[in-house]
Amino acid sequence: MVGEGWGEGENYSTHECMQIGITMGSKQTQHPFFISLFFLGIFLLAWHVATINPPFDPTGKTDEELMVMEFNGDIMQTDDGQYVWNPEKEKVKGVPGPMTVMEKAWVELNEAFVIKGTNDHGIAFLVGYTVSRFAVGFLVASGVAILVGIILGLNQMLFRALNPFIQILKPISPLAWMPLLLYTVKDPKWTAILVVFMAAVWPTLATTAFGVNTLRKEYLQVAAILQLSWFKRLYKVILPGAAPTIVNGLRISFGSALVAVVPAEMLLGELGVGYLSWIEWNNLDIAGVIFAILVVGTVGVILDSGFNKLAGLVTYQE
Repeated sequence: MVGEGWGEGENYSTHECMQIGITMGSKQTQHPFFISLFFLGIFLLAWHVATINPPFDPTGKTDEELMVMEFNGDIMQTDDGQYVWNPEKEKVKGVPGPMTVMEKAWVELNEAFVIKGTNDHGIAFLVGYTVSRFAVGFLVASGVAILVGIILGLNQMLFRALNPFIQILKPISPLAWMPLLLYTVKDPKWTAILVVFMAAVWPTLATTAFGVNTLRKEYLQVAAILQLSWFKRLYKVILPGAAPTIVNGLRISFGSALVAVVPAEMLLGELGVGYLSWIEWNNLDIAGVIFAILVVGTVGVILDSGFNKLAGLVTYQE
């Protein structure tokens, strides 16, 4: 039995058509999402198995030893007279399992919009504080870096004169500036924003200057022939021509700023996701530390995804 093929003049048997259909169906089911879920399941299972604590066995221990362990808080006695590990002590003993972290996450998410005290705000507020500091520092740094980068890219002499200073300042960690910034502005909130600024300004500045400097001369010659003003030349020629390079610099600055804001909050003691991680560590709540780390990663993925979508609107291929 012969069936018509999809292409003109192509004939396939029923068996061949079934084989093609099975192959196409299997390719459609091999989605990266399911592979990611598979690896996530393997990781969680291995994590759970590695963190399982065996039940307390009092065999071989004297009553005096059990009394000392109970006095130290290592074990506790149940209503039926049996000894078990103290769950409160278990929180600071080793790495907690995924179920413990999920319980901590459930508690934190249920109180996400609750303010219990001056330094005890819900996770939603903490994320908002971190994102606001990040946004202000990154946006101001991007504006300054693009403007200065354009000026340096259009002026070779000025670029050569200032490039040594840029190369010296660029590799300095933004956290190294924090003591000086805190001493200068005397405000932890503005210090955190300035740390983000210092982390984001240099990559964008360098790539913008390079992109403008390597802009095709034909573009500038056409702009000169059309007698465009400087602002029109900037808006219609320079920025669109250098946009791919500028966006690449912004991507680097975006990651650097996001990495800098969390440790800045930890060291400055300002409310935010970094502050949550530090407080949980001070409380010896390792499950809370892991939860804070997961929050940082989740916020980073969401912000990075949004930035990539915006960046795709201004990039192009020649």
